[in-house]
Amino acid sequence: MASVKPPAPENVYQRGPITLRRGQVPASTTDQRLLDGRGPSDWVHTDPWRVLRIQSEFVEGFGGLAEVGPAVSVFGSARTPRGSAAYELGERIGAALVEAGYAVITGGGPGVMEAANKGALEAGGTSIGLGIELPFEQGLNEYVDLGVNFRYFFVRKTMFVKYAEGFVVLPGGFGTLDELFEAVTLVQTRKVTSFPIVLLGSDYWSGLITWLRGSALGHGMIGARDLELLHVTDDVEEAVSIIVAVDHGLGVDPGTPRRSE
Repeated sequence: MASVKPPAPENVYQRGPITLRRGQVPASTTDQRLLDGRGPSDWVHTDPWRVLRIQSEFVEGFGGLAEVGPAVSVFGSARTPRGSAAYELGERIGAALVEAGYAVITGGGPGVMEAANKGALEAGGTSIGLGIELPFEQGLNEYVDLGVNFRYFFVRKTMFVKYAEGFVVLPGGFGTLDELFEAVTLVQTRKVTSFPIVLLGSDYWSGLITWLRGSALGHGMIGARDLELLHVTDDVEEAVSIIVAVDHGLGVDPGTPRRSE
């Protein structure tokens, strides 16, 4: 096999902490491309530029939410129609959380998210929506007072957890399940502590709990203690009491299962 000769000095290019050699050496400098308005615009879609855009989303999110005070994130389906039982449940939990002293954070969309924002707003509380750029999204619902729109799911997820004292999860689809299991994983791995997760609607969630117990636990993929991280109830007052008790350290272990009959 032929040996590779060291590059000549003119074929070594240093771009900050990155060393480029041979065919990786660019034809122009970063400053040249920045200052040349006649050049191509596709550089704004490159990974280094995305890092700055990601950074800016974190800064905007942190700045917008840092002073909201205690809050609870409420999740659920965007497909839930107005006037349905699940929509009404969303309104009730939004109002009850405000009455308990919490701001309400949702994904800012329609359905259950809109219902929780509406309940919070009408109860005189802080109604927050964290939107996401999607091809079929219609923007933030009309009941959001403080809204932040994100390009990146993982930045948005950070805000849901960082500024919340706990989660209340109503019936929902893939997006809701994604947010739910993200939270469960963070609690399970102790990335966050004293973080209650309440599943509101036993008819909807009982099948998931049964599967987790029979399949995931049965095959040794989770521990028995992990199941206790999820509180299932139909009672709005009980859901709020779980959040309050864990938040204030009143002796309710977030791993103690509670379920209304």
